[in-house]
Amino acid sequence: MIDISETVMQFLLAFIVVVPLIGAVAALLPAPPGLKGKSPDQAVLRHGVTVTGAILIAAIVLAAGFDHDHPSKMQATTDISWIPALDVRIHLGIDGISLPLLVLTALLTFLCALYSYFKMPEGPSPKAFVALVLVLESGTLATFAVLDLLLFFLAFEMVLIPMYFLIARWGGAQKQAAAWKFILYTLLGSVIMLLGLLLIGLKSGTFDMVALATDNGRGLTSSVQVIAVLAIGIGLAVKTPMWPLHSWLPDAHTAAPTVGSVLLAGVLLKMGTYGFVRILLPIAPDGMHTFAPYLAAFAVVGIVYGSLACLALARPGSKGDLKRLIAYSSVGHMGFVLLGIASMTPTGVNGALFANIAHGLITGLLFFLVGAVKDRYGTADLDTLSGATGAALYGRAPRLGGLLAFAAVASLGLPGLAGFWGEMLALFGSFDPADGLSRPAFLTFMSIAAFGTLLTAAYMLIVVRRVCMGEKREEPQQLADVQTYEFAAWTPLVALTVLAGLWPAVLLGLTDPAVQKLLAGGKS
Repeated sequence: MIDISETVMQFLLAFIVVVPLIGAVAALLPAPPGLKGKSPDQAVLRHGVTVTGAILIAAIVLAAGFDHDHPSKMQATTDISWIPALDVRIHLGIDGISLPLLVLTALLTFLCALYSYFKMPEGPSPKAFVALVLVLESGTLATFAVLDLLLFFLAFEMVLIPMYFLIARWGGAQKQAAAWKFILYTLLGSVIMLLGLLLIGLKSGTFDMVALATDNGRGLTSSVQVIAVLAIGIGLAVKTPMWPLHSWLPDAHTAAPTVGSVLLAGVLLKMGTYGFVRILLPIAPDGMHTFAPYLAAFAVVGIVYGSLACLALARPGSKGDLKRLIAYSSVGHMGFVLLGIASMTPTGVNGALFANIAHGLITGLLFFLVGAVKDRYGTADLDTLSGATGAALYGRAPRLGGLLAFAAVASLGLPGLAGFWGEMLALFGSFDPADGLSRPAFLTFMSIAAFGTLLTAAYMLIVVRRVCMGEKREEPQQLADVQTYEFAAWTPLVALTVLAGLWPAVLLGLTDPAVQKLLAGGKS
């Protein structure tokens, strides 16, 4: 830990949230005269790398200055009145729950900007692309940093428009339909969520998330909490995505460019589960207690459904798209996150938060790798990849094949890698749920989820066998193996996946005290 004053910490957090917006505006301005004739497209892409790099450095410094001895305490707080009539405040702060998500967002956005500098997706001018990525980053970072319900909603909604255009303008086949499906699903869920947020604010007399969490629902009747959890939960479940509100996700991932898929899976899905932990668990505990068994039931159905969908796509002759398969795998993985939250225990919620970070690292890496495979083969169709023209990635691009196999076994939850701990803790949380929840029901949910881990291993190993090994029907033609820029973009994700798997205390040491305080109603 570095000794940094609270004023500097406040500045760093505000810098992280605001500077991407300033960078987005700057990206749209005409290129300086000195750059004309050189490469304005490369200049604006370099601008994206510079801005996201500065945000990542600020996030790392913020993490280094964070008081790791008191991770349950809100730090780097800024509290300024914004709309006095509604008591809406510009209230920012971080604790052990939000800090890892903040750093993950900054890291993934920087890696996407770096990757795009060398491999810009086909589409319109890079100016708009860079500006949209920076607006997306600002909205996501703000979601994890704000401590006011209405500001949370604004930040939550801020990411929808840039992601819509990233899919619609730089996506692949069926991009318009996928983009419309994404925006309609998420907007409808958000409208319902806004009603729930307003209900809490008006009934309690404040939109301050810290004050509401400290009150722990005592200022809200049980019926108000139930209605609020239902309304807010629907909006959060769409973004998570929870079965059966997930159907926009496979289409969006299949159509999105590589960096769009990385940001969608690695960052945007976390906003939904973060809302469950930050808002519903501490602010409406009675309502969550009522809906916890149903949330767990939907979670385990999602785990099994996502795995079965992946198995169907991995089957020879199914014409399954590899990006679509990974999208369905996210439905299953986020099911474990929701199951941990539904247990309402420190063990389960810690597992959910750990699984959030692990999914961001591993699935972000998977989408990078699948994008690279698609660039080389011209397709992500599994039958083509494992057929005569695409056999044995190990023999044609061994480093790329090895990385894809690594990401696949990390995704299936191999012990020693990051994917293992979150799922295991979520299962342990279900084994002994919070007081008042039906233990037999949660033991059933735990058993079904454990069966889902076997299905996950099955489809991931099938993918590795078909894509990396394949059937050798002709002399393989060598493909370009991992390039330098790809190595630079993927190495941090590989390293962090191994680090979190071998040393889970890095994350759990941050989240556990904050979760304990959150579930205790704000009492340390």
